[in-house]
Amino acid sequence: MRIIVVILDGVGVGELPDARLYGDEGSNTLGNTALAMSGLLLPALERLGLGRIIPLRGVAAVPAPEASFGRMAERSPGKDSISGHWELMGLVLERPFPTYPHGFPDALVREFEKAIGRRVIGNMAYSGTEILKLLGDEHVASGHPILYTSADSVFQIAAHEDVIPVETLYEYCGTAREMLQGEHGVARVIARPFVGESGGYRRTARRKDFSLPPSGDTIPDILERGGHEVLAIGKVADLFAHRGFTGEMRTASNDESMEVLSAVLDDMEEGLVLANLVDFDSQWGHRNDVKAFARGLTDFDEWLPSFIEKLTRQDVLFITADHGCDPTTPSTDHSREHVPVLAFGRGLGAGVDLGLRQSFADLGASIADFMGVEGTGAGASFAKEMGFGT
Repeated sequence: MRIIVVILDGVGVGELPDARLYGDEGSNTLGNTALAMSGLLLPALERLGLGRIIPLRGVAAVPAPEASFGRMAERSPGKDSISGHWELMGLVLERPFPTYPHGFPDALVREFEKAIGRRVIGNMAYSGTEILKLLGDEHVASGHPILYTSADSVFQIAAHEDVIPVETLYEYCGTAREMLQGEHGVARVIARPFVGESGGYRRTARRKDFSLPPSGDTIPDILERGGHEVLAIGKVADLFAHRGFTGEMRTASNDESMEVLSAVLDDMEEGLVLANLVDFDSQWGHRNDVKAFARGLTDFDEWLPSFIEKLTRQDVLFITADHGCDPTTPSTDHSREHVPVLAFGRGLGAGVDLGLRQSFADLGASIADFMGVEGTGAGASFAKEMGFGT
């Protein structure tokens, strides 16, 4: 059996009950995007049952979807890519990762500066694109790396590739990752290289994430130990600190991830594939680019039928997300939302309403059932609801 999980990064489907605690009331990434665009045209996703998950302008709630469909709620606190991906793979966090809305403590920053032998500038919570406009010229003139964070648990270091070589930037981030443990154990340290001239700085695809390792077993861990093939496409392996995978394929865009995913099916005989389509989050959600976000959905929808044609009766395809990133709200941060789940298998029942799942971990529990392994103990499998084993 081959299990393919496509994670549409940031494509949430409506606020969670506790969204107000995160300032995310009213967020509905997919629904609000459809309204802002006066409707979405997504025929492939419509046939699978996307319009049955939530009302979507332009996407019909077809009476007989080809896939099973539902929504999943996040049990872990926060709205980070790491907590979302970990919970999808069966690891639920009890405590949130630390965040720094007012910047990092002075003592911590001084310790980091001493370790890398350079002063930093910034140390604020700021948009990743806007901070280049604010501090890019000062960085280029001084050589001091830019330190910043966001509403997420991240320690981000930006540097112009002509000022600080990318490999040196990676070394700085590795140093920060070693320091940031325990009380200051942020979810991710992120290298943010950029290029360009004053007034036109732009981030490059050479970003690199340095994540905390998962605090317990995940489905990839269990499958990898059991001798199964486990492949990561996009930024997935970074989010699991490169643990639990037999192969990793880095990609720079949605298009490249989809191309690689199609190629993988030509050679893979069994196992699990996790593919992240990052542009919804990094390129469009965080930049409040509604039109590009909608265009990305259309591109994915147009690619999907050719991919589904490659699936055999032993394959199961899941389409889901890790959090929201609503491009229609004033915020440029992630949003605390439910995520969709579409589950397709030629040998399984179609049109099953999976309802509202109480944890992202229900997906991981289902994968464990399909693969015939013991899960992590978190989540409630919906494999039988889809007709597996009956």
